[in-house]
Amino acid sequence: MSNEQFTERLKQVGQHRYHDKHPFHVRMHEGKLSPEQLRAWIANRFYYQKNIPVKDAIVLSKLPLREDRRIWIQRIIDHDGREGSEGGIEAWIRLGEAADIPRADMLNEVHVLPAVRFAVDAYVNFCRLQPWVEAVASSLTELFAPILMSHRIAVFEQVYPWVRVEGLEYFRNRLHQAPRDSDHGLAIVMRECRDRAEQERAIAALNFKCDVLWAILDALSLEFPNKE
Repeated sequence: MSNEQFTERLKQVGQHRYHDKHPFHVRMHEGKLSPEQLRAWIANRFYYQKNIPVKDAIVLSKLPLREDRRIWIQRIIDHDGREGSEGGIEAWIRLGEAADIPRADMLNEVHVLPAVRFAVDAYVNFCRLQPWVEAVASSLTELFAPILMSHRIAVFEQVYPWVRVEGLEYFRNRLHQAPRDSDHGLAIVMRECRDRAEQERAIAALNFKCDVLWAILDALSLEFPNKE
């Protein structure tokens, strides 16, 4: 495939399989989740958030080019933070606090469902065990994130006003972080996947990542079914 065709195939994955299409996510953006359901999403999603820098550290250790490592390391800093700039993990904890989830409950993972833990761990292991280019390709869900984050901020402000606005900082930060990350990841995948077999494996890796995000919402839907 040409780079244009390859990029279009990757974007089609998001159009058909990104987790914003999941019924639980659709209900969230329609304002139809109960406080219990929304808190469950925040608490369970935190297990995914806290593992993002772990995944990125694995990918960083496998990148063969110094130039790519210099850029990729920013992902870890964005989530783990530095002194005076606490990063995305802390921002997500504060989202939980803004929704009245005690910090200790977030950190102790008392609300994390077994299926969510299994799905997230599977993603980390995928990046650990699969070729590094496929691990990079799996991160390309960031192609679809900025529009979703912008919408999510508006949704929370309008239909979940009981979530205090200071908790939305994570989403605001991702508006500029995700495009930067996806541009770099896409450039790597375009550069490295030069034949059809390599391109198809990259597409399959992105499909797998979408399955992980979908599985998280499946678990929440089963544990916290819609009562309408």
